[in-house]
Amino acid sequence: MALLRFLALYLAIAAHADAGVLTGRVLDPAGRPVPGATVLVDGPLGVRTTTTDAEGHFTFGDLADASYRVLVESVGFASPALTIRTGADTAPIDLHLHVAPYSEAVVVAAALVPRPRSESPASTTVVASEDIKARQLETVADALRTTPGFAVGRNGGRGALTSVFPRGGESDYTLVLVDGIRVNSFGGGFDFSLLPLGDVDQVEIVRGPQSAVFGADAIGGVVHLRTRQGGKPTVSGQIEGGGQATVRALAATRGSVGAWSFSVSGERNHSDGFTGIAPATGETVSNDDWAQSLAQGHLEWTKSATTAVRADLRWLDAERGNSGPFGSDPIGAYTAVDRVSRGEDTQRQIGLNGRLPWGSVLAGRIQQRWQVTVAELDNRYHSSFGDSFFQTRRVSARTQTDVVVTPTTGLTAGVEGFGERARSTYITGESFQAVPIERRTFGGFAEVRQDLGARASVSVGLRADAIRRNSIEGDPNPFGPRPAFADESVTSVNPRLAGRVVAWQDQGGVARTTVRASVGTGIRPPDAFEIAFTDNPALEPERSRSADIGVSHVLLPQVTVEATAFFNRYDDLIVAVGRAFADASRYRTDNISNARARGVELEGAWRGPRGVHARLAYTWMPTEILAVDQSGVAPPPFAVGDPLIRRPRHQGAVDLGWTAAAFSAFTTVRVRGEVLDVEPSYGAFGGLFTAAGFTVVDAGASWRLARHVEVFGRGLNLLDRQYEEAYGYPAPGRLGMVGLRVDLRP
Repeated sequence: MALLRFLALYLAIAAHADAGVLTGRVLDPAGRPVPGATVLVDGPLGVRTTTTDAEGHFTFGDLADASYRVLVESVGFASPALTIRTGADTAPIDLHLHVAPYSEAVVVAAALVPRPRSESPASTTVVASEDIKARQLETVADALRTTPGFAVGRNGGRGALTSVFPRGGESDYTLVLVDGIRVNSFGGGFDFSLLPLGDVDQVEIVRGPQSAVFGADAIGGVVHLRTRQGGKPTVSGQIEGGGQATVRALAATRGSVGAWSFSVSGERNHSDGFTGIAPATGETVSNDDWAQSLAQGHLEWTKSATTAVRADLRWLDAERGNSGPFGSDPIGAYTAVDRVSRGEDTQRQIGLNGRLPWGSVLAGRIQQRWQVTVAELDNRYHSSFGDSFFQTRRVSARTQTDVVVTPTTGLTAGVEGFGERARSTYITGESFQAVPIERRTFGGFAEVRQDLGARASVSVGLRADAIRRNSIEGDPNPFGPRPAFADESVTSVNPRLAGRVVAWQDQGGVARTTVRASVGTGIRPPDAFEIAFTDNPALEPERSRSADIGVSHVLLPQVTVEATAFFNRYDDLIVAVGRAFADASRYRTDNISNARARGVELEGAWRGPRGVHARLAYTWMPTEILAVDQSGVAPPPFAVGDPLIRRPRHQGAVDLGWTAAAFSAFTTVRVRGEVLDVEPSYGAFGGLFTAAGFTVVDAGASWRLARHVEVFGRGLNLLDRQYEEAYGYPAPGRLGMVGLRVDLRP
């Protein structure tokens, strides 16, 4: 009943605002109307979208009197941003497309309001559904492997633990969102093998700290998955199979009926994994199998462009054997294939969000957004030592108000709170029973976005978080006793300043040079085990300071290049103190370690004649472990100046593609330089070793047999290279996959 009353309130206050209307057409390079193109209008309240009709016409209603940039999202095409001022007599406009190596996209994870990628000052990469389909990507990790600034380490084959390191940051420095819902475990950790791409419409990858927007855990970057939704009712399915007895099946339906839109999808993956000979021992490998099931859906009611309510649900279950690091064995520590250990992950998320205008207040210049989410993340592990578990429970609520302050100024302010609880077999109390670690975070945030003419904009954001951990019962474990901890509170303030300017453009606005820059800070509060296995009652969040500057240049309508330089400083890192740092801290663990990463990210794209296109990505990223506070040395076994583990100094990728009427093909070449890594069986206690670099080549093709039917196939690691993303864990050799895709729509 409460929900029904809330929806009734929506209907009561969502009155039509006295605002402007914008109309126009989208035309192709030959001057013909373009049906089905997505038009974006970016203003002080963020971006709104609509789709052109059969004659290329579009209409936006209820626009507050303000300054807007109008763009078009169309695969393989772009339009110069047109700046207009709405009003009662706004004349119709024409938007002319030109061939482009990139496509515009709406990004919701880089600011407090959705923005077009080209208008955002943050370093952002968007992987659209067309790219996912063309490159036959299976997981988000596959997309990140060719994204500048991100290093990926997978402990073996499909479904194995997959870690991501953003711009030299730790593997728990990336905030992961699925349709706006946090899916990280308590403290920021996340296994990227749990992010399949079956029914994903877009992956947004934002580099650099975003704690001014999202608070905790967004210390190194944000990865946001947005699933498909709405449109003409569609039913689709896909099945594929190949090497290592791998089978992947997907089914989905989505569409819009009147004011309602919906989507429901499911995915099932299974693989026997590697069953060959272990290089370390000569045994036959088993217990490398993997299975994963995913179901998700959404339901949305939309009254207008500014009034809507949406519900999202997601359930994932994955199980995988852990046969151990049967590859490189530098100290002879690996003795046998582990045929017992297995892990299982279950994720359940529910989200409810909405937006509404404040009726006729200020002529539609105020908009309210809100969100409530619940997430339950369970991990269970079975080994020869027994069974164990780790659980995260999280409830969050967020509301923000967006205001048109002046025609060129947008203001957003709001509050967010979330409570989270972690439990584990190994986090125990006085009677060695499992005890929870509970933490509550309440944050207030604000952002001002200012257009500085038609070519420049700047945004200033600030977020203050009060982080409170509840008291914890003591643990008398003789190997590492923990005293009882009282309630503990920490306040963290994180600012961000970012801007963009079109430094040069030709008369038509096609060729141009854009400069982006940002500075900001980020935080990651301690995870459950860092809290549970310390005698320090006041562990603080780890922190980052970051700055970047990037230049993108459209050489011709078909060529674009981009270079971004960045600098990250990581402070207050949590490490074991030990005898070596007795003068730096009296605790077993403390916030006394430091590191830094700097580098250059290069990207280039080209769209040639007859459907040929290419993309290049390269990252040069030297990292460095710094001295511990009040000391001239680094945490053992590291020395000051050592690179951070699993962060390559050099890595890059080249994507080549060709698209014809019914046929498409791709080739991807990935190169990673050598990295510093730890001994695979005992970790840092076993010593540090250099893991070799590698080159991997993948290729595939697809052929549309009929209007709704397509066959496809790909070869992975075509050169059959033996390599290890994570030292000691062999990556799969040469594998092939073939499949069939059906897409039924009116």
